[in-house]
Amino acid sequence: MNKGEFIKEIAEETGWTQKDTGIFLDAYHNVVTRNLKKNEKIQIVGYGTFELKTKPAGERINPQTKEKVKVPACKVPVFKFGKAYKNLFN
Repeated sequence: MNKGEFIKEIAEETGWTQKDTGIFLDAYHNVVTRNLKKNEKIQIVGYGTFELKTKPAGERINPQTKEKVKVPACKVPVFKFGKAYKNLFN
């Protein structure tokens, strides 16, 4: 499913226009991004949690050349589904 199909399906589910749904989806993305940049955790009960994790610096191996490469520490956004949401599939 791509973004357009996702917007269309949400619009059908909510009765909103596709334009309004697109505006909402963009706003949702902006709010999540802005708060993660402030290093804030976003927890949506019954769904999951967005947060930033720090990956430590280290050496990795380039699989093509088998050469060791130094990789600096970095922050990565992660999403962890909540237990209640996971239980919907089992």
